[in-house]
Amino acid sequence: MAKEWILNQAMNRWGLNKKRCVGPVSALIRECRPKEREEWEKFYFLKVYPREHLEELGKKLFVKITEVIQHEVQEVTQEDCIEYIRTVVIDRTYDGYVNEIETIYGRLESELAIKIEPAPDEWDRLYNVDFFIAVGEKRIGLQIKPLSFGQASESYKWEKIHTRTHQRFLETHGGKVFTVYSTREGRRKVIVNKEVIAELQAEIVRLAGST
Repeated sequence: MAKEWILNQAMNRWGLNKKRCVGPVSALIRECRPKEREEWEKFYFLKVYPREHLEELGKKLFVKITEVIQHEVQEVTQEDCIEYIRTVVIDRTYDGYVNEIETIYGRLESELAIKIEPAPDEWDRLYNVDFFIAVGEKRIGLQIKPLSFGQASESYKWEKIHTRTHQRFLETHGGKVFTVYSTREGRRKVIVNKEVIAELQAEIVRLAGST
């Protein structure tokens, strides 16, 4: 297992499994439509690259592992490992938290003047809900989705995908689930579907009136 992990990491790092090195294998095997592995192997060596080509890639992979990676591993110190663990646990967790605050807590809590809380872990599995707003004994669900620029035309497909689980949330907790889409403008995250703020405000008023 350890050997396979090293081979896989090195192969991916230097792109030795990319189309430019081995060809578009996913498309080629569909073209071949082999019934047995040997049939695919024969097709590949005849139509794409000869056996010697893969052997050369294997030799290149060996050099990368035994010379480049081995040299890099020897340069890693105990202090490097300690600092890396600290960076992942402290710095990157904090950066992610700040990023969330800037997008979710900062903007939405300011607009709604109400506390937004992380949902329990099981809510993600049961309802596809990331955060919630408590209104009396009722709960409003929030799902946060990053949206790359240009995807807005997809009509916010996530609501359609999770209709059933969001309906279950409504029946169990009394409030609707809203999906908030965010994207980057420069270094700052912004909400794409700004209309969700008014919809959330209306749902808060509705639930407050029913308690």
